Amino acid sequence: MERVFGRPLVTQEQMRTRIRELGKQISADYAGKDLVLVGVLKGAYAFYADLARAIRIPIHIDFIVVSSYGAKTKTSGKVKLVTDLTESIKGKDVLLVEDIVDSGLTVQYLLKTFAKKKPRSLKVCTLLSKPDRRQVTVQVDYEGFKIPNHYVVGYGLDYQQQYRNLPYLAVLDLADEET
Repeated sequence: MERVFGRPLVTQEQMRTRIRELGKQISADYAGKDLVLVGVLKGAYAFYADLARAIRIPIHIDFIVVSSYGAKTKTSGKVKLVTDLTESIKGKDVLLVEDIVDSGLTVQYLLKTFAKKKPRSLKVCTLLSKPDRRQVTVQVDYEGFKIPNHYVVGYGLDYQQQYRNLPYLAVLDLADEET
């Protein structure tokens, strides 16, 4: 069966506007601080790049790779750190940039893992938040959009490594998969 993506959920223009707002807020909140922007790959790559350009203060950049979904549309519940940071975050202000906070398990894992590295501060910025899907309570400090409980693709988010290149966010229609 051919998989198709469905109705647009967030347009390019809505994302551009909200990311500019987030960049302005983050720039003000971190003015004069040693900010490290940590992107969670692969899903956050598009949001991360646009957010970094919207932040108007000097920043350090770094990336990590985590896995919790595999080829499924639901989290496995197990988070695996595939690639760690390349530089120390000890004594620095760290902003973790996620594509989506769904169950909260990945963010919870990353916050615990990064806290051991002794940053001065540690906060979370996400493009999308699905509060109805939370399995654990996590603090999200900067949030792009709250969305309903649908499987979303585009703008970095994928289904089986496809659809990341869509320039907007869409609900994935899967007739034979649970969403």
